[in-house]
Amino acid sequence: MIEKVLAQSVQPVPLATLAPNPSLSTFGMVVTAVVKNAFVLAGVISFILLIFGGFNVIVAAGDAKKAQQGKAAITGAVTGLLLVLGSYLLVQILDVLTGRTIFRFLN
Repeated sequence: MIEKVLAQSVQPVPLATLAPNPSLSTFGMVVTAVVKNAFVLAGVISFILLIFGGFNVIVAAGDAKKAQQGKAAITGAVTGLLLVLGSYLLVQILDVLTGRTIFRFLN
């Protein structure tokens, strides 16, 4: 026979004890860590795309399609890098205008 199981009220577990890194104890700190790593990842991806595009342009040797693919990769990498730098600049401007630190790692 199935017996009744009653749930009991339990004190909430602090987020700091569940976090894999104790310094990431709040949601804001987690977002800061993710954004910091996203900036780094965007820079690395842009660098790799620049190298790939340049390599394609050099190796094209008269093949217009391959040269165009290389130029498109370079254009995309530079555009993406400008978007990332623009977002970084926007965060810096918001820091100055509001007088608050939005992301700790930027200061």
